Amino acid sequence: MQKNELVKVYISDMGNEGEGIGKSDGLTLFVKGAVKGDTVIARILKPKKTYAYAKVEEIVTPSEDRVQPSCSLFGRCGGCNMQNMSYSAQLKMKADKVKNCLMRIGGIEEERLNACSEEIIGMEVPFRYRNKAQYPVGKGKDGKICAGFYAYHSHNIINGDDCVLQKELSARLVTCVKEEMEKKGLSAYNEETGKGLVRHVLTRIGFTTHEVMVCLVINAKDLKAAADLVPALETVINEYNKETCEERLYVLKSLTLNINTENTNVILGEKIIPVYGDTFITDYIGDVKFRISPLSFFQVNPVQTVKLYGKALEYAELTGKENVWDLYCGIGTISLFLAKSAARVCGVEIVPQAIEDAKENARLNGIDNADFFVGAAEDLMSEKYKESEGKLRAEVICLDPPRKGCEESLLETVVKMQPKRVVYVSCDPATLARDVKYFEKHGYELKKYTPVDMFPQTVHVETVVYLSQLS
Repeated sequence: MQKNELVKVYISDMGNEGEGIGKSDGLTLFVKGAVKGDTVIARILKPKKTYAYAKVEEIVTPSEDRVQPSCSLFGRCGGCNMQNMSYSAQLKMKADKVKNCLMRIGGIEEERLNACSEEIIGMEVPFRYRNKAQYPVGKGKDGKICAGFYAYHSHNIINGDDCVLQKELSARLVTCVKEEMEKKGLSAYNEETGKGLVRHVLTRIGFTTHEVMVCLVINAKDLKAAADLVPALETVINEYNKETCEERLYVLKSLTLNINTENTNVILGEKIIPVYGDTFITDYIGDVKFRISPLSFFQVNPVQTVKLYGKALEYAELTGKENVWDLYCGIGTISLFLAKSAARVCGVEIVPQAIEDAKENARLNGIDNADFFVGAAEDLMSEKYKESEGKLRAEVICLDPPRKGCEESLLETVVKMQPKRVVYVSCDPATLARDVKYFEKHGYELKKYTPVDMFPQTVHVETVVYLSQLS
């Protein structure tokens, strides 16, 4: 099989990045833009010995799950990759992905999984769900300021006026910043040269409070002209309020600068400079209020977060008597949810600022039975267990690790603490399955699990797992 060769292929499955999978002449083809059930003419892009990467050249017979994408930039922008598949098919694909990982990696038989799996939790309206956006800023081929999202697997900026996953207001705020940059002659950052001023524009919008944050990430120590943005941003917000006629008005609560002068792909630096209002906004998950800064980790889909944390709370089976450890607690989102139903909750997070936010969020909600500790979960929990001379216990332990899952040393400590229940919130089915396998080998049993679609139109899926100590 040669590069640029055209082949006809039936798409029988979907890959981890939303590509269609089919076979031709004994080779597995990963076909960008294809949907399970399609028959397509595919152009070979990168042939290997046993497989090849390809893209759709022509759709011969469309799948019954194929739909027209809502965004005109779909296929070019790398922000989402499943808009060409019906939402019901997306949910099935994600549920199957979790189940297959638990079978293949976790070693759990299908009959058991069928008995303990709960229906995937999807969205009624799977668009406009993100409360946060980070727009890279650059200069287009026409010489004008551009901002949008990176193209698929690249750092080429696709200039876009809107994203159907974001609030419409978010795009208008970024357009406003672009226009003001042109007026004031403010330069855009160039990754290749390391020169230029504005690197990214970050927006956050409170879905409950309607508070608005704009943060400019700049390649400088300050930007005095930033204050001049306030009237223009407020005008955009006021016009949006008139058009939408929502009961609660959107209000600009925070304009800040984030200083990032490093030659790095990391978006945010550590220093925040206030320009207007506070350095944070507030918003709610359920009835718990949170203070959110540009640096805070806060779930981007507040509608689904309530469902995700609600399922975690259900699996924790709290009666008000339990001591709970929440590991990888961030700004205390799950911790404070659990604290209302537990005797005491202890949260652990490696980022010091996140722990300060967690403590402030506890104070903000009048919650006094939550303690928070700074440290890597695997190190801190091991130290505390040794300090207790092996007596540290918890009725419930909640784990919400990053995509790489838990370090085995942490899993060892968790098992030694002998919790009756482990609630594991995962953003990666593969590492989840690996860690579930460890628990099942060390005295725990998978009782229930629920996939939750936090990121419609993308391949990502979260899962909440309930593991029970064997008697």
